[in-house]
Amino acid sequence: MTIAADYAEFGLREARGVSPAYERLSRAVAHDDEVLGLLASLPEGKRQPNLLYGVVRLLGGPVDDPAVFHDYVVANWSAIADELRVRATQTNEVGRCAFLVPVLAALPQPVALLEVGAAAGLSLFLDRYSYRYGDRVLGTGEPVLECELTGVAPPERLPEVAWRAGLDLNPLRVTDPDDVAWLDPLIWPEHEHRRARLRAAAAVAAADPPQLVRGDLVDDLPALAAKAPGDATLVVYHTSVLYQVPRDRREAFIDLVKGLPGHWLSSEAADVVVHDDLPEPPSDTFHNVLSLDGRPLAYTRPHGQGMTWFG
Repeated sequence: MTIAADYAEFGLREARGVSPAYERLSRAVAHDDEVLGLLASLPEGKRQPNLLYGVVRLLGGPVDDPAVFHDYVVANWSAIADELRVRATQTNEVGRCAFLVPVLAALPQPVALLEVGAAAGLSLFLDRYSYRYGDRVLGTGEPVLECELTGVAPPERLPEVAWRAGLDLNPLRVTDPDDVAWLDPLIWPEHEHRRARLRAAAAVAAADPPQLVRGDLVDDLPALAAKAPGDATLVVYHTSVLYQVPRDRREAFIDLVKGLPGHWLSSEAADVVVHDDLPEPPSDTFHNVLSLDGRPLAYTRPHGQGMTWFG
């Protein structure tokens, strides 16, 4: 797929009806030969819309007006490109916890959580947040995460977490102002509710900083997994991470994680973790596929706003 097609698809399938600013911007970039040419000078994994928009916002640039955005990117390309080369889309979207909880709560308790691509580790505290599934509320903490469930009943309990750790090439510390400053512009411009729950989740993590290990998802995963307590159910999980990993490393990770004790819980795009005979998604908007130990269970929305169960 070309860079232009990537931006057009992002605007149509991910931003449409969710972020008017990013929908407008993506349509414009898809037809902007000058900006597309600049993006083509970057490594393939550094060209994606979320990353570009987040870096521009981090640097104080505009994303509301496509023409002003164009002028800013062209005038400041050197600084933007420097940031793009060293950063990744570490959105750390805690809303995704809402579709992880039903699966985790059904496993033998307690669980030992090991998140791959953990960023600041906010999703490791999913047992301390609250959830609203329709008219059912689970938990008493903040933030309250809302998720529309289709085809499955809400969980009866939160998972009991005995141990939690995260693995990331560049872990972020919620106690470091510079790291927190990168999390904020990754939240889409209009999404104040996501910004508020990011702050609430960061406060939870800052009060009890998680174990975050700087390392590679293949080379360093076995050693970290071995530290999990033997009397807890190990769950290695990741959400919207593997699309940033080269295909050969992605395949090596999948082979590795299948051989670890415990379970592998994944929410990734259907062309990133491939499954046979998937049903049609519930709509033409973008969905990930939630799977447990390689078995697909549900379609999930990228920010955790909904899950359609078919497993």
